[in-house]
Amino acid sequence: MARYLIQLAYKGTNFNGWQRQTHAKAITIQGSLEHSMSLLLSEKIQTIGAGRTDTGVHASFYVAHFDTEQNLDPNRLTYKLNSFINKDIAVINIKKAPDKFHARYDALSRTYKYFIHTHPNPFIKEFSHYIHYPLDLDKMQKATQALFDYKDFKAFSKAHSGTKHYLVELHDAHWTQENDKIIFTISANRFLRNMVRAIVGTMLEIGRGKLTIDEMRMFLEARNRRLSTFTAPANGLFLTDIKYPQQIESLLDKKLKFFYDEHI
Repeated sequence: MARYLIQLAYKGTNFNGWQRQTHAKAITIQGSLEHSMSLLLSEKIQTIGAGRTDTGVHASFYVAHFDTEQNLDPNRLTYKLNSFINKDIAVINIKKAPDKFHARYDALSRTYKYFIHTHPNPFIKEFSHYIHYPLDLDKMQKATQALFDYKDFKAFSKAHSGTKHYLVELHDAHWTQENDKIIFTISANRFLRNMVRAIVGTMLEIGRGKLTIDEMRMFLEARNRRLSTFTAPANGLFLTDIKYPQQIESLLDKKLKFFYDEHI
């Protein structure tokens, strides 16, 4: 049995998230990938991904692994998959991986970016959230820095998500603005379901003066999702990076992972 790493990018608009579902009509990235690979390799292929992305969320960088009894030609399989798979998924590369490599548990950190635009633009509406009201970015930046005072983010997690704990170690979180484009970047060792979108929604409420930083702190300390504010739409959210130990990093092709940046 051999283990292989597969690197992907996908547009999440028309998918019900990464994770395969039992509902026959639910189209997922994992389900589409496994279906295509199983047909091409004439064996049942199951993949394990680096984590779950929700309905409508995109990934410019994603990693999964799979096992097979076959001795594969990774370049040939990459080419064949891209000719066969749903066109909203791109297979960047496939590499032979160490036998004990695990796409989820070996990940050291994940990075997400959330894109916002402040002028109507029909060409990026699937990849960026349009905001028509003014935002106080200084307040939003201060609120973001306040997040580093906390480890428990249950207040920003989807209720009844089944997670065993709500502890998250933040590595980075900040806002940047380029003309009419506003970008939120956040990195951590792990993320809870809906966590990034819940944080962005709260920051937008702070930026428009409908919520204070002290109220955000109250939400976090109460550990109650129902007290916090709305969840930002999925269309602006991208998984953009996953860090692994150096042995695995050397197998990855990261030169394409920000290709979309200049277009949004």
